Amino acid sequence: METKFYIGQKVRLVVQPPYIKTAESMPILRPPNVVRLGEVGTILNRKAGNYWVVRFEKGAFLMDTQHIETLAVDDEIPQPRNDDEDSTESTSLSKS
Repeated sequence: METKFYIGQKVRLVVQPPYIKTAESMPILRPPNVVRLGEVGTILNRKAGNYWVVRFEKGAFLMDTQHIETLAVDDEIPQPRNDDEDSTESTSLSKS
């Protein structure tokens, strides 16, 4: 079964590869610890041979499909709560 990814999708590194290749025009092999296991990245592009260009914290790297998985909605990084309603209420109360 082939996993479907799309550009802009959030993915997580689930298997640490033996090395990581940068996604530059002149790729460089980097040690595997440049991207932490479980780190979340964004897919930028697709390359031949089931490789994806993924932007992580320390740069863009070529990742094999077997090393990444889609980030489920429940697993996404929590967003800060929007407290605008509370601040609007207190502002309208203080103006009265």
